Amino acid sequence: MTRDPTGFLRQEVDQLVASELDWKLRVLDGPSLPWSVIDGKKVLMFCSNNYLGLSNHPKLKAAAIEAVRTHGAGSGSVRPIAGTMDLHVELEQRLARFKGAEASLVYQSGFATNAGLIPQLVGEGDLVISDELNHGSIIDGVRLSRAERSVYKHADTDDLARVLSEAERHAPAYRRILLITDGVFSMDGDVAPLDRIAALGADHGAMVYVDDAHGEGVLGEGGRGIVSHFHLRRDQVHVEMGTFSKAFGVVGGHISGSTALREFAFNKSRTWLLSGSHPPAVTAACIAAVDVLEQEPEHVARLWSHTRRFKQAMHDAGFNTGQSTTPITPIVVGDSGLARRMSQRLFDLGVFALPIVFPMVARDKARIRTIMNAALTDDDVGFAIDAFTRAGRDLGVV
Repeated sequence: MTRDPTGFLRQEVDQLVASELDWKLRVLDGPSLPWSVIDGKKVLMFCSNNYLGLSNHPKLKAAAIEAVRTHGAGSGSVRPIAGTMDLHVELEQRLARFKGAEASLVYQSGFATNAGLIPQLVGEGDLVISDELNHGSIIDGVRLSRAERSVYKHADTDDLARVLSEAERHAPAYRRILLITDGVFSMDGDVAPLDRIAALGADHGAMVYVDDAHGEGVLGEGGRGIVSHFHLRRDQVHVEMGTFSKAFGVVGGHISGSTALREFAFNKSRTWLLSGSHPPAVTAACIAAVDVLEQEPEHVARLWSHTRRFKQAMHDAGFNTGQSTTPITPIVVGDSGLARRMSQRLFDLGVFALPIVFPMVARDKARIRTIMNAALTDDDVGFAIDAFTRAGRDLGVV
């Protein structure tokens, strides 16, 4: 009898289920709102990356609708052939001005940005130095590069200095060194010490690359991100990467930096060269999102007001929220099964917040990851605080 070559698929899925490490997909019925319908139940949305509530902002929706009327439903091609529309050019120019950079380039997604650019910046004979908790898209990009890899302890600049000093003594000498870090770490909500990282990079002649996917719209002047947050010069951070799928409320990745970086990236990144460009509606909505961030600072202010209140309440209730200093607040419970039960109890109480388990976090660090949203009202935040406190007591977490 011929062996089934795909039999391992069901075996591995069954193992994940037995270990309570599998994803059970919830279905969003309608738009992502403060109160959304998930699996047919109206619940408070408390785990979306939609930090500022822009995914349903009237200016973004109007821009998307108008772009379909004027530019159609799709671009018809990849960017380097016939897929670069005037809207794409406008978005990149607007983003560069917003970021205070010479130039920006938009990719199809944040993952495509890291997976496509990192392997072009470094290769054989080079070294990548990476924070141990960097995002999976960074890890995959580094693997694709074939460069040597060194990992430093999370946000530990003393350990980073050690790794850089060792790299300088390497024989033969590395052709290039790329130092890469998340800006805000998505599972813990802490901020990379980018000011010290950039200084060490300069001391050792390394390129500095920051993935600011969770910092845009959150940190810095008017939500301009981590480079703004630390008041760094553009020549201190060579690649600032980000995404439109979080605080901007739409979808797509991007980089900001020098004109040379932009031109290098669009000539070399295969994820950019070989993927269809964003539809007009998406591109126009991204432009409108930049407009909103520039013209309506109240969204960022309200995000931080809600964040401070929720964090204080979770601390007062006795929850373990780790080292978070951003609107990402993990409720660390340890056991994956307990995290799942707490998520379900919260859902029963009217709050949608998902469990995060291995391999996204260490096996003993399972958690409910909450993400604050500026579109919530004060009453909504109070509702969430009451639900978390009740669920935590019901399950013996606090």
